[in-house]
Amino acid sequence: MTGMQDSLVQGIDSPDMRRAGRELLSVALMDARNHSLHLVGQMSGLLEKSGAAVPELPELNPLLWELGHIGWFQEWWIARNMQRQRGRLADPQATRLASIETGADTWWSDTQVLPAQRWALDLPDSESTKAYLLGTLETTLELLEKAAETDDALYFFRLALFHEDLHGEALVTMAQTLGLALNIAVPGAMSVRPPLLVPAARWALGNLPGPGFSFDNERPPFEVAVPEFEIDAQPVTWAQLVEFVDDGGYDRAECWHADGWKWLQAQTGMHGGRAPRYVDQIGVASGAVMQTRFGTARRMLGTQPAMHVSWWEADAWCRWAGRRLPAEVEWELAAHTAARRGFRWGTVWEWTGSTARPYPGFAPDPWRDYSEPCFGSHRVLRGASFATRERMKNPKFRFFLPPDCDHVFAGFRSCAA
Repeated sequence: MTGMQDSLVQGIDSPDMRRAGRELLSVALMDARNHSLHLVGQMSGLLEKSGAAVPELPELNPLLWELGHIGWFQEWWIARNMQRQRGRLADPQATRLASIETGADTWWSDTQVLPAQRWALDLPDSESTKAYLLGTLETTLELLEKAAETDDALYFFRLALFHEDLHGEALVTMAQTLGLALNIAVPGAMSVRPPLLVPAARWALGNLPGPGFSFDNERPPFEVAVPEFEIDAQPVTWAQLVEFVDDGGYDRAECWHADGWKWLQAQTGMHGGRAPRYVDQIGVASGAVMQTRFGTARRMLGTQPAMHVSWWEADAWCRWAGRRLPAEVEWELAAHTAARRGFRWGTVWEWTGSTARPYPGFAPDPWRDYSEPCFGSHRVLRGASFATRERMKNPKFRFFLPPDCDHVFAGFRSCAA
């Protein structure tokens, strides 16, 4: 690999990709597509070998739908979008050019085809879907070569890249749900440090104006007065969660939000519900935790971050421990100011105590279905997981999920109450 090639590879793995120009974007878009195809190839091979099929679960999409949607999104916002040069000011309702695939919108549009309907679709086969992805990517790269080096002109190319990265992580999450032996490194033990005291400060929550890409829910920035607080230096570990189980935390209604207690009872009726998802054994006496990771039951180390935890479980642990989940502004402030003192993030997504809401003065970007449907009902997660691409790891990024989600690679940390 030449020095220039090596520099490009390092560049596309950097959070600085939010400011990437045409050359880096071109390489990164090809990298994202190769990653998507590699994951789908692994998963398809494992499913074929086992004779299994993707089950119809609320948290999953058909595998070929996921793949086709990635290409459709890119084509919809770039090749078919006659207003792509306008960037965030583009009209999402403007007339689109035709797709290179006649049935694209009826197959892969996430607004036209609701999740429950995707299982009944007569989707193109694997080879046809891959051909569509190749055709859409070639057009994207040709248009990128002609685009101006401005934030507006590059907006949809950057958006398509990060959208594909989000779906890449969704594919890894699907492999975990299906118990497929994906070849991917998982988090090991952490160095456990004592909680950190973060001084009172005024903090600009959200992205400050400037060059580069940002998601609409990160804007506009606004200043928040944050009182002094104490926050864990790392996510809560399995050893800490075992103490909660040992003390009967899953059987004590007083530890749970009322809605969380209802959720727990429903979980108990389905599959036991006395531990986080995919946990096969959690030893009260021994402290041992066995959790299935990509189809194999593995013994978790006490200093590994607890993972596949719902918001309800994270909140219950905090109530039991006399602590609380951090507000998202506290998490963001600590991530920016306490890293040198040991604040570590990036192995699991981290639930916060904040409900997903727009920042004051919020204005949606053209992709209307990204943020607004989550406001008021979802909870905010911050950070990233081991399955997140490096270029997606940004302490300003806001991830939203319903509080009962436990299939994602999520954990939590706590603050002093």
